[in-house]
Amino acid sequence: MKRSAAEIIREYGPFETAPRVNGVTFDGQHVWFASGEKLHALDPETGSELRTIDVASHAGTAFDGRYLYQIAEDRIMKIDPQDGTVLSTIPAPGNGGDSGLAWCEGSLWVGQHRGRKILEIDPETGAIRRTIESDRVVTGVTWVDGELWHGTWEGDESDVRRIDPATGEVLVRLDMPEGVGVSGLESDGKDRFFAGGGTRSVVRAVRRPRS
Repeated sequence: MKRSAAEIIREYGPFETAPRVNGVTFDGQHVWFASGEKLHALDPETGSELRTIDVASHAGTAFDGRYLYQIAEDRIMKIDPQDGTVLSTIPAPGNGGDSGLAWCEGSLWVGQHRGRKILEIDPETGAIRRTIESDRVVTGVTWVDGELWHGTWEGDESDVRRIDPATGEVLVRLDMPEGVGVSGLESDGKDRFFAGGGTRSVVRAVRRPRS
């Protein structure tokens, strides 16, 4: 395993309209983050908050190239980002114990914090396709260039790690500074991760190391 300190390259917020950050995703232009009762669109270049959608948003957030997906307690909603319409709903696999959410190649990937797992599920039915075990609490989840990454957060310790999707083995670990938590996690598809600050109303950009 390669282990190093996480390089935080920018911090956005705190945001007056968001009490916390629960989930994070990226649509190619905007960072979307969940704050409990709203989804917020952030311009990652200027740091400006552009708009909000009024929708329950208690955990992870994902984007499939057209629609947003949002965990709200024990369900996952599919949302049209243009007007905020909830198009469909499926049960969340953890019945309220879910954390991170990501989209990759036709599946949703759901982190479970206390369950210490990542589940691949069918986005239409919620049926479980695969289970990956973790040795830490799982928060945000993201895929980039065929790599599976997730956040962890236990007590004052938090990190961002790359794991083998077949075995769950930790391949790379980026340690966050003490007291800095990671809630949601998303890649920009290039050299940055966007990491939610949990109970702090901030989003941090973290440099992604090249393999």
